[in-house]
Amino acid sequence: MSRIALLPEDVASQVAAGEVIERPASVVKELVENSLDAGAHKIEVMIRRGGSSMIRVVDDGTGMDRDDALLCLERHATSKIRTGLDLAAISTLGFRGEALPSIASVSRFRLTTREHGALAGTDLAVNGGKIEYVRDGGDAPGTQIEARSLFYNLPARRKFLRTENTEGSHVEHQLHLQAIGHPDVGFVLINDDRVIHQLPPAANLIERIRDLRGAALAAELLEVADEEIGGIRLRGFIGKPGVSRSSRAHQLIFINGRAVENPTVNFALREGYHTALMKGQHAVTFLFLDMDPAAVDVNVHPAKREVRFRDPSEVRDVLIERIRRAIQGGRREWSATFSTPAAASGLKPEFPTSGPVHDGYKEAAAESAPPLIPVHEQVTLRQDWAALPIQPMAEPAMPVRLEGSPKPEADFRILGVLGRLYILMENADGLVLVDQHAAHERILFEELRRRMETQGVPAQRLLMPVTMQLSPRDSDWILQNMDTLQKMGIGIEPFGPATWKLDALPQFLKGYDPAPLFREIIDELRETSATSSRLRLGEDVIATTVCRHAVKARDVLREPEMVRLIQDLLRCELPYCCPHGRPTMIQISYAELEKKFGRKA
Repeated sequence: MSRIALLPEDVASQVAAGEVIERPASVVKELVENSLDAGAHKIEVMIRRGGSSMIRVVDDGTGMDRDDALLCLERHATSKIRTGLDLAAISTLGFRGEALPSIASVSRFRLTTREHGALAGTDLAVNGGKIEYVRDGGDAPGTQIEARSLFYNLPARRKFLRTENTEGSHVEHQLHLQAIGHPDVGFVLINDDRVIHQLPPAANLIERIRDLRGAALAAELLEVADEEIGGIRLRGFIGKPGVSRSSRAHQLIFINGRAVENPTVNFALREGYHTALMKGQHAVTFLFLDMDPAAVDVNVHPAKREVRFRDPSEVRDVLIERIRRAIQGGRREWSATFSTPAAASGLKPEFPTSGPVHDGYKEAAAESAPPLIPVHEQVTLRQDWAALPIQPMAEPAMPVRLEGSPKPEADFRILGVLGRLYILMENADGLVLVDQHAAHERILFEELRRRMETQGVPAQRLLMPVTMQLSPRDSDWILQNMDTLQKMGIGIEPFGPATWKLDALPQFLKGYDPAPLFREIIDELRETSATSSRLRLGEDVIATTVCRHAVKARDVLREPEMVRLIQDLLRCELPYCCPHGRPTMIQISYAELEKKFGRKA
């Protein structure tokens, strides 16, 4: 007796709908994408009870005639692709022809549509996949789709829906994605007859970001210049160093206008920021990649959230390079803000002049330093000085100047020291606080890393070489990167079929178990950019080392040492933050101070 049977059409439709329609937000996503593909300039989304009771999407797109309106309810009926070659180069947001029949099979569905210039439109209703009526309609040109009682015929699936507020927030998030991805389109969101968003078409992306995420966040973004490299056009905005979140919810990436998730892109973002991000934090990004549709596969996930690149390394390298350039561009603006020429006054700030105070600010004694661990002069702190938490200075305060910098509009003066840790400074925008420990960490980190890059990485021979069997893929990668591994202080050579002998490791990795450590090295290096420093593996150790040797809290710095500290910080590649991602300087504007003191509403 045969045990295999064809599923009834309604059951097959519900199974397919389960892959595409997960919750009300999935319905909104699919319908809005169809509206965008239809060339809509304004899209209105209305929901009730988080979308479980009613979802209505109205657009002013091209609309459909009666034949297309009926055919769009058939599974795999679409106007986006025709052949298998089209599937390999998808340029539209939708393409499978599954969304409308899937929605219609799990809801009470109504579609009204009219083409521009047509005398009459089409009005049809579907209940659980069964057409109830088809008649002429007189609505405005465009398309209106309404889905009521979502999952009414799948009570088990309906139980998995969350609270109305939760489902409503998912719908709002989905609309945010589409609104940011298409700033030239107007969007309206109405939830339970209350207008949540009314977004007119924006002149540019930053205006749409400001409308949705606020002016405060928009002011903390760096622009990624619109430029095409190797057939990949990248544009958008990224958060300044120090502007980060604990999750990737604020990390928006659009590939050819489609909001996507991709591990290659996620890694490139972290690599591009590098030490400008704290561990566990994620950059805030609004990035758009436009590339040949044939170079990216969007037919991977039923909900089209994930994509695959034909050449992920090229995409990764372009992203890393462009993010670094954007941060460097922001660095020049930042340095100009925190730099000023010396004042013409002959008066000096008053600092303690008696007692044992060190010269300089704990500069490394490079000649006597063992490899990678700088030795610093010991600091003897005075215990009887500065009973108050703020060390005052005489007027006028000493200005700080970055040598070779252009003359900025703002004066920048040292005011004093708060708690023997934070250097207080003033510029035209307000008050600036400098963390002397974090600032010195950044200076020492970049100095030590440059020394390692120019002088090479000292290697430590293993007393007992280790043999390892590696996969063919890992073996091939090692053969291609032997020179890089040697420069990193890693000694490895073939020792039989699929076997390798490891006889040297960098000195900063001594004490680790060689075999598992080397496997971790392979995994990490395979993910890095071709332009990344070969010392990336040792940077965590360098950061820990300089943290121990940098100026500490409560260390007493004299005025010349503070000036030198600020000057050296401004010369760094990434002066915004320490190697661990903590900020080195923060600005408190006059406007913020006036607001806190009640001078301004």
